[in-house]
Amino acid sequence: MSFECEHCDFKNNEIQRGGKVGEKGVRITVHVQSERDLNRQVVKSDYTSVKIVELDFEIPAQSQKGEITTVEGVIDRAISGLQQDQPLRRIEDPTTAAQIDEFLTKLLKLKSVQSPFTMVFEDISGNCFIENPCAPLKDPRTEVVRFARNVDQDHILGIYTSTEIGVQPQSDLGLLKKIEAGDFVLEDLHGEVLHFPTQCPDCGTNCQTNMKVTNIPYFKEVVIMATNCDACGHRSNEVKPGGGIGRKGIRIEVKVRSREDFSRDVLKSETCSLEVPELELSVGPYALGGRFTTVEGLLVAVKEQLTSQATMFIDSADDETKNRVSKFVAELDVLLEGNKEITLVLDDPAGNSYVQSFTPPVPDSGITIINYERTYAHNEELGLNDMKTENYETNDNQMH
Repeated sequence: MSFECEHCDFKNNEIQRGGKVGEKGVRITVHVQSERDLNRQVVKSDYTSVKIVELDFEIPAQSQKGEITTVEGVIDRAISGLQQDQPLRRIEDPTTAAQIDEFLTKLLKLKSVQSPFTMVFEDISGNCFIENPCAPLKDPRTEVVRFARNVDQDHILGIYTSTEIGVQPQSDLGLLKKIEAGDFVLEDLHGEVLHFPTQCPDCGTNCQTNMKVTNIPYFKEVVIMATNCDACGHRSNEVKPGGGIGRKGIRIEVKVRSREDFSRDVLKSETCSLEVPELELSVGPYALGGRFTTVEGLLVAVKEQLTSQATMFIDSADDETKNRVSKFVAELDVLLEGNKEITLVLDDPAGNSYVQSFTPPVPDSGITIINYERTYAHNEELGLNDMKTENYETNDNQMH
C-alpha cells in the first residue's frame, strides 16, 4: 500500500503479509562495506527488528509498519524518527537532546560508509528479505539463519495450541480424527492417497492437497504432498522426510554428463543447499523448498526462481544485475540442452536428501557420497543443540 499527500508531501508505503507465517523465523546478517550495499532492496514485516551492531542500536519489532525499502532507507527512517521531537527536547531536556544529536551524527556517517558496519534483520514470522546484488551468484556479505520460534514468539504471532485456548479436538469433526488401534495400519497408508481441503496460495480459491507416503528404495520413507488449483492453474509439490534427522550430514556430488543423467530422481529436503561450481551457482537451503523431482527438474526450478520478478525485483534492478541474470539464464539454457558437463552438489546437514543411482546396490561412478559430522552451527539451525535425547526422564521437581 502506498500513500502520498500532495499538500504536505507526506509519503508512506507499507506492506501486509499476503501468505502464511513461515514455519521458522529468519535472521539475516548484512555486512555493509560499500555504498552499493546501501541500495539493497529490503522487505521487512511488522515483526522485523533491526540492529546496527557497531552502534549498539536496535529498532524493535512492531515499532514500525512493514515496508519495502532499502538499507539506506532503514537508516533514513531511524534518523527521521530521532529528529522528530528534537526542537522541543532541546528546550525541555538539553542534555538528552545533545546525546541524541551526537548519535544522529554517527547514523549520518553510516550513509557514507566511511567504515564497514553490520546490520541484523530478525523476523520471527520468517517474512523478511534482503536483495542479493550479486545474484545469481552467492552473496558473500550476507548470512541467513532460520530458527525455531519459542512459545512466547508464537503467541506474539497469534499462534496457540488447542490446549492453550481450552479447545479439545473433536473425534468426529475437522481434519484430524482419532484412529483406534488396528483401524488404519501402516501398510494401508502406503497404498492410500490422502486428500484434505486447503486454499490456493496464489489466488485463495478452495482446492485440494493430495498426500502420500512413499518408500524410496535404498533410502527411506518420504511424504509427498501435491496441490493443484483448477481456478488459476497453480501447481506445487512438497516433500517431507518420513524419518528423523540423520546421524550425520550428507554431501552428494553428481556428474551430469549426458541426457541420461538429467533423468536421475532427486529428493531435495528443505534443509539442503545446492551448488553448480561450473556456473558459480549457489542456492541456499529453503530457497527451493523440499522437492521430489529429477536433476533436470531441479535446474528448471532454479531458472524459474531466477526469472521471477516477484523474487528478484528485476524491474527495479540496475543494468549490471539485469545483464548478469540474463547471461546466467542463457548459460543455464545451454546446460539444459545437454551441451555442457557440470557437477551438481547437494549438501544436506540433516542427511535427508537422495539422488538415484543407476547401478544399485553397486556404487554408481557418477555419484560421490560423503557423510560428515555436523558443526555446532548446523545443529543450532536444526534445533538439535537444545534437544535432550538421553537421560531426559526427570522427576516433577526437577523439571523446568
